[in-house]
Amino acid sequence: MFVKVCGLSTPESVRAAAEAGADAVGFVLTRSPREVTPDQVRGLLTHVPPGLPAVGVFRHEPAADAVAAAREAGLAWVQLHGDRSPADVRTVHDAGMKLIRAVTMGAAPEAFDNWGEELLLIDAAVPGSGEAWDYGSVRAKALGGRTWLLAGGLDPANVARAAAEAGAWGVDVSSGVECARGVKDLAKIRDFVRAAKSAE
Repeated sequence: MFVKVCGLSTPESVRAAAEAGADAVGFVLTRSPREVTPDQVRGLLTHVPPGLPAVGVFRHEPAADAVAAAREAGLAWVQLHGDRSPADVRTVHDAGMKLIRAVTMGAAPEAFDNWGEELLLIDAAVPGSGEAWDYGSVRAKALGGRTWLLAGGLDPANVARAAAEAGAWGVDVSSGVECARGVKDLAKIRDFVRAAKSAE
C-alpha cells in the first residue's frame, strides 16, 4: 500500500512521516491552514530522505503557476486539484515534473480517464470535510490496473477498511493525522502509516 502524508509544515512532522515508512510527503502551496511558502518547503526538504517523493499541492492555480512555484520550492512532483484538462498534464510533464491529478467522486465521468498523470487521487464528493464517505463506491469507476490514491476522511482507525472497500492502490491523508486544524500529531502519523501498510 502506497502511503502519502500531506500538509506537512514542520521538520518534526516530515521526519515522523519518513521514519514511519511513508512513500511520499506533501506540502500545501495554496491557501489553506496548512499552507507553506516555497522558502519554507526548501528548508523542510532537508529533512526528506533521498529518493522519497515530495509533492507540491495546488488547488485552482493555473498549471504553469503551480509548476513555477514547485520549481521555486525545489519539488519534482505537483498535485493539482480543481477543474483540470489534459493540457494541464502536458504542462507539468513538459516542465520535467511528475503529476498527481486529484478528482472528486462528483466529477464528470471523463475526469476519471487516464490523461497520462503518474497518479490519480480520488477524493470525497465534498473534499476537505474530513468526514468518511462511501469508499466502496469508487469500484464503480473501473480503475483496475491504474495507480491511484484514495483520500478524504481517512484516519488510523478506518484506513485499512476503507482501502480494502475501495480496492485502492494507495492512500493520502492530511486532516486525519492532526490534533488540531493544520497541526500534525506525530503519533497519529505513525499509527496511520502502520495501519495503511497492514491493508496490503
